[in-house]
Amino acid sequence: MNTETVQPRTPYEALGGRAMIERIVNRFYDLIESDPAFAELRAMHSADLTPMRQSLAGWLCAWAGGPGDWFEQNPGKCMMSLHRSIGVGREAADQWADAMARAIAECGPPDRALG
Repeated sequence: MNTETVQPRTPYEALGGRAMIERIVNRFYDLIESDPAFAELRAMHSADLTPMRQSLAGWLCAWAGGPGDWFEQNPGKCMMSLHRSIGVGREAADQWADAMARAIAECGPPDRALG
């Protein structure tokens, strides 16, 4: 009888770890930079998206069960609170969701059981 316990994979692992999450995030920001359909969302960001790329990738890694660096580097910060002050409306929220869905679809995480 096998008594080893198999640990369930985290979403972070199922997605392919930091490399895949960074790939998705980079594609997401490439889309909002280049596609006019995401103009309102793009206008909410500074000219240099590098810090946002790094921050979103770090947050998604931690949120998905990977390394918690983002939370260690941003103690006490809440994603909802961080966005409350910029007044994200329905249009920008829809653009965010559409751009992220496209980025995920185009990057193709390896585990099709995710969705």
